[in-house]
Amino acid sequence: MKLTTRGHYSVKALLDLSMLRPTKSASVKAIASRQDIPAPYLEKLLIEMRRAGLVKSIRGAVGGYQLAKPPAQISIGEILEAAGEKISPKLQQQSEPDQALDWVTSTLWQRLNQKLKEALYSITLADLYYDARSRQASLGEEASFIV
Repeated sequence: MKLTTRGHYSVKALLDLSMLRPTKSASVKAIASRQDIPAPYLEKLLIEMRRAGLVKSIRGAVGGYQLAKPPAQISIGEILEAAGEKISPKLQQQSEPDQALDWVTSTLWQRLNQKLKEALYSITLADLYYDARSRQASLGEEASFIV
């Protein structure tokens, strides 16, 4: 699996939102500025995240986006799937059944892909948030940071 810009930006945007207090929202412009993501592209990604139930939009003068559920309940797998990432690559089927080595290789890759998918669905935004904060503290950086 290769993480595309689309998946990378989606995770960055939601991680940015995870740093807000639950009652606060952030504008597309603010997130785009903090995370160095083109605002029009980010808007499209956030619409997809809203459709997937990962964020909600708040209207009004102090509106914007906020997470639809706690960061500990949003997995990286969910975000990537909402962004259209293919978590498991499509494996080619062998046309000749007597090629045992190809079958073994194919089975191995299927199992590895299943483990990768399980891992992506077990890592949450909260996990990444704490990892980022720990890294930031070890480097002695300020409270706000680019993901």
